[in-house]
Amino acid sequence: MDIKNAQKEVDTWIKTHGVRYFNELTNMAQLTEEVGEVARIIARRYGEQSEKESDKNKDLGEELADVMFVVLCLANQTGVDLQDAFDKKLDIKTKRDHDRHHSNEKLR
Repeated sequence: MDIKNAQKEVDTWIKTHGVRYFNELTNMAQLTEEVGEVARIIARRYGEQSEKESDKNKDLGEELADVMFVVLCLANQTGVDLQDAFDKKLDIKTKRDHDRHHSNEKLR
C-alpha cells in the first residue's frame, strides 16, 4: 500500500469507527506518547537499559504502526499529501546525501 492509500484508509476508518478526528494538539500529544513507547522498547531491547519483564512481550511493529496511524491522522486533518511530501523529501535526501554518506569514514 502506498502512503496516499494509507491516508485514505485512515480517513475511512475515522469516519466509520471513530466519531471524528481528535484535534491536532490531542493528536500531537498522542504521537508523542506513541513515539515514547517505541523509544522504550528500543532503549530496553537494543540499548543498554535492561528490559522489564512486563515489556518483553511488547510488539515493536505494533508500536511503530501506532506512530504511523497518528502521523497519517495529522496529515489528513492538516491537508498534507504525505505521499507527495515523502517523495519530495526522498529526492532531496538522495541528491544531498549520496556522496556524503559514501565518503563518511564512520559509516565504513
